[in-house]
Amino acid sequence: MLLFAGGHGGLQLTPAGSMKWGAGNFLVRTRQQFVDQGVAVIVVDAPSDRQSTPFLNGFRQTPGHVADVKAILAWARAKSKAPVWLIGTSRGTQSAAYLATELQGADAPDGIVLTSTVLADPRGRPVPAMPLERIQVPVLVVHHEQDGCFACLFSDVPQLMGRLTGTKRKELIAVKGGESRGDPCEAFSHHGYLGQEAEVVEKLVAWINTK
Repeated sequence: MLLFAGGHGGLQLTPAGSMKWGAGNFLVRTRQQFVDQGVAVIVVDAPSDRQSTPFLNGFRQTPGHVADVKAILAWARAKSKAPVWLIGTSRGTQSAAYLATELQGADAPDGIVLTSTVLADPRGRPVPAMPLERIQVPVLVVHHEQDGCFACLFSDVPQLMGRLTGTKRKELIAVKGGESRGDPCEAFSHHGYLGQEAEVVEKLVAWINTK
C-alpha cells in the first residue's frame, strides 16, 4: 500500500527513516498498524527535486507526479506479487484519485482508498471535479461524519460517490465518535480519526481483503 500524506506532502524523509514533517499525519502515524494487519507499506514523500516549499502543492495533479508513482508501483510489483493499492488522506486524496484517473491498464493500481477526501478546494481542483468515471479499480471512501474541515464536509460525500461510475466495486465507510482537538483540518481531530485509528485501519484492510 502506497501511503500519501495530506498537507503539502513534504515529509523530508532521511536515509535513517526519520522525517522533518508529517509524523502526526493519520496515515503516517498508523503505518505500523497497517503492517500489523499484514500490509506492506510504502510512505510516499515529495520527490527529490521538490524537497522544499511548495513540496507537493501544485504537483499532485501533474504528469510528473504520475510518472513518479508509476515507477514506485513498478518497483513494488517487482518486489511482491501482492496487490498494490494507493491510499491518500486529506490532500493525499488528490494524489490517489488523480493517479487512478491517469494510470490505466497494466499500470493501474489494484485499488484506491480515499480517507477524509478533499471535496471542495478554493486553491485547486477537488476530487469530485476530477474525471472519476475513468477509475475502473475498486474504490473505498472513508470519511468521518463530524469532519469539521471546510474542504471535507461529510454532506458533500454523496457527490463524490455519485461520480464513481466506472468502478464495479465502491463503498463508503462512515466513521462516528472519537476525539477532536485543535484545528478541524489537522490530523488530531475527526479529520484524522483521533482515537479511532485502529478501528479505521482494521475496517479498511478488511474491506480490501474481501473478494
